[in-house]
Amino acid sequence: MADTSTSNENLLVISAVGRDQPGLVNKISEAVLDCGCNVLDSRMTVLGSEFAVIMMVSGNWSAVAKAEDHLIRLQDKLDLTVITRRTEERADSSSLIPYAVEVVALDHPGIVHDIAEFFSSRDINVEDLYTGRYAAPHTGTPMFSLHMTVGVPSDMSVAALRGEFMDFCDALNLDAMLAPVK
Repeated sequence: MADTSTSNENLLVISAVGRDQPGLVNKISEAVLDCGCNVLDSRMTVLGSEFAVIMMVSGNWSAVAKAEDHLIRLQDKLDLTVITRRTEERADSSSLIPYAVEVVALDHPGIVHDIAEFFSSRDINVEDLYTGRYAAPHTGTPMFSLHMTVGVPSDMSVAALRGEFMDFCDALNLDAMLAPVK
């Protein structure tokens, strides 16, 4: 994410979950805009019958305070659970190289935990993660997919990491890939 905020801007992370219904993205983004804030980064999805959003917005102190208040009042109107939290610019991560991790496997419990443990045990931070389940073509077998971005320290041997990861995935019967983010 490019740094689009300035030193006088405040940052607010907003998390909201509620029953999926048309217009939620419009109403939430309208509330943010009406308060004088700007959406810097966001993720939105439907999980089951629930809609979930997490976003980071910026604005001057007054605009962010107004957004905090307005979004809490909006939760009753839209039947949402809203959590807001002030944050700050992320510390310099220029010594981290972003790598994409892709995994596909027969669905079974523990895949996310196993992969998270692999990277955590090597002090590699998970930057972004999303998963999904789908039916395999023709057979209908439940399949699992994971897409992750990790921050690999620049002084770490990527060849060694990739070899360890491939061996790890082979042992768990996971089809996987680890490649630089383009």
